Amino acid sequence: MGEMIDMALTKPYGSWLSPIDAGLAAAHDGHPAFAGFVGGEAWWTEPRPLEGGRRALLRRRPDGREESVLPAPWNVRSRVMEYGGLPWTGAERPGGPHDPDSTRGPLIVFTHFADQRLYAYEPDAPGAEPRPLTPVSDVGGGLRWADPRIHLDRGEVWCVLEEFTGEGQTDVRRVLAAVPLDGSAAGDRAAVRELSDGRHRFVTGPRLAPDGAHVAWLAWDHPRMPWDGTELMVAEVGADGTFGGARRFAGGPQESIAQVEWAPDGRLLFASDRTGWWNLYRAALDGSPVALCAREEEFGGPLWQLGLSWFAPLDSGLVAVVHGTGATALGVLDPETGEVVDAAGPWTEWSASVAVSGTRVIGVAASPRSAYEVVELDTRTGRARVIGAAHDDPVDPTYYPEPQIRTFLGPDGREIHAHVYPPHHPGHLAPDDELPPYVVWAHGGPTSRAPLVLNLVIAYFTSRGIGVADVNYGGSTGYGREYRDRLREQWGVVDVEDCAAVALALAEEGTADPARLAIRGGSAGGWTTASSLTTTDVYACGTVIYPVLDLTSWSDGETHDFESRYLDTLIGPPDEVPGRYEERSPVRHAERVTAPFLLLQGLDDVICPPAQCERFLARMEGRGVPHAYIAFEGEGHGFRRADTLVRALEAELSLYAQVFRIDPAGGLPTLELTK
Repeated sequence: MGEMIDMALTKPYGSWLSPIDAGLAAAHDGHPAFAGFVGGEAWWTEPRPLEGGRRALLRRRPDGREESVLPAPWNVRSRVMEYGGLPWTGAERPGGPHDPDSTRGPLIVFTHFADQRLYAYEPDAPGAEPRPLTPVSDVGGGLRWADPRIHLDRGEVWCVLEEFTGEGQTDVRRVLAAVPLDGSAAGDRAAVRELSDGRHRFVTGPRLAPDGAHVAWLAWDHPRMPWDGTELMVAEVGADGTFGGARRFAGGPQESIAQVEWAPDGRLLFASDRTGWWNLYRAALDGSPVALCAREEEFGGPLWQLGLSWFAPLDSGLVAVVHGTGATALGVLDPETGEVVDAAGPWTEWSASVAVSGTRVIGVAASPRSAYEVVELDTRTGRARVIGAAHDDPVDPTYYPEPQIRTFLGPDGREIHAHVYPPHHPGHLAPDDELPPYVVWAHGGPTSRAPLVLNLVIAYFTSRGIGVADVNYGGSTGYGREYRDRLREQWGVVDVEDCAAVALALAEEGTADPARLAIRGGSAGGWTTASSLTTTDVYACGTVIYPVLDLTSWSDGETHDFESRYLDTLIGPPDEVPGRYEERSPVRHAERVTAPFLLLQGLDDVICPPAQCERFLARMEGRGVPHAYIAFEGEGHGFRRADTLVRALEAELSLYAQVFRIDPAGGLPTLELTK
């Protein structure tokens, strides 16, 4: 490396030639998710940016081969709550009466994105094709399904049904449902058996106890979000499969339970934040919950999608857990001692996608030097290895950024967590008298966080000489409920202040050029970006991606049901503080924007609809502020297609090049800025 530095070319920040182009970053966008076992095989979903952004279903064969189960255009993805959830399940079918110890191969049930129907598929059966299990409805968003579990002995798949009852986005009900595996409900909604009574607005998929006599699930209602408060419900299961005597076992308006499962001995396991941290608890149905490992760490997280899994009980009584503060590890918890033994390996981030089979655990993990991959832990030996979606360096890893885990001080001395990625290139240095430009990243959610993992979009900028500061502002998850609650009624204040504090600190310490600071974010991060441009003069420009811009209309029927009351906690009840909705909305203060900006939007977005961008742009017209608006057909909330990702990334770099007065190497389409 010393020899490489001696040979390095001195060129201005932002003008370094990088092998990480927009096409490469787009091709590696997204990551595997929803890992599970079917028999002894590991299965998972993967993104396909080059195939229209669909999600493929893959399996690992006994000989180690990865096999895509369904060809294009099959797209294994649910739209329940718009963000979706676990879209598939599988079971190994036993042999016939003459050979009960054999198997007839796997039966897979999955949701197809295009029509949101459940389909059954026997991938090992010669000539088999997916066959529909559920009907189609023309009412509103139709019928949607998520978080399924196959019960072969009952001939059903149990799952969450989301049913639209009108044309409005909030004209919807959700219940637990049983769908016949024989296809009798494919054309008959009446053949779908409802298991719950519909008393709650939101439910997670039912989990059947080992003895088959009880069932558990989570539920909550407006205006709470699942990280505010949920209820753990239990019911008895009758011989005919009906649920009876449903009651709240734990949880409530001020306690968030993120996941529930059954231990092999019939006791409940659940992750609750009753102490301020999502910790794991165990309880018999006639007993009180006992903490299994009381720590100031998270053993759960925000339930943005149904079917997320931070823990899974093993047959031995041990529990596989994803846990940590800020970052996460995969470990094995002994409930009797509270001891957790973590898996060895380079991974620093594990997603909520844990599954077990016998003594094996699989999960999805990444690190600052590797993208997300499917990892298996053998609990007998402690050995962890990659078994699917293996990271393969698309370029020399010396071009990857070298992140720093930082804690900054914000207003009132509050701590702000961030990951700082300085410009980095193995063959280039900048002049000694030049400070680099930096882009502050505001993550989405906002009840979420920025993980410390390899991201080729970040590398796209850092390898060209533009630094990135990824901020886990107040309100982010991973640091306990107190940190998460900093954003209560303070959205547009605390997030904006924290991002600005990080940017200014980097400038004051001589890390970043104070005249060349930018901010970017998508969804809730787009809100923070737009709010920052209307309330601060810290940034020279900003990239605003599928944002919330108008709080009043967003909370009054312009967004989907799941987040339709989110602002009650982020801003305050609208009937109590209507003025706050006006005052904080960027669309109401477009005249305050003086910095150039790029606005990116999907035209099919029902979460942050394009109408918000259009109203904002109408107020910017003729004001003389350079800006650009790119709207993408066929894209929703979160870009998935490779061509979209390429155009968006190149446009963003062009904005920075024009504002920061840098000359990117290798050529770049010029973004036309209008005034």
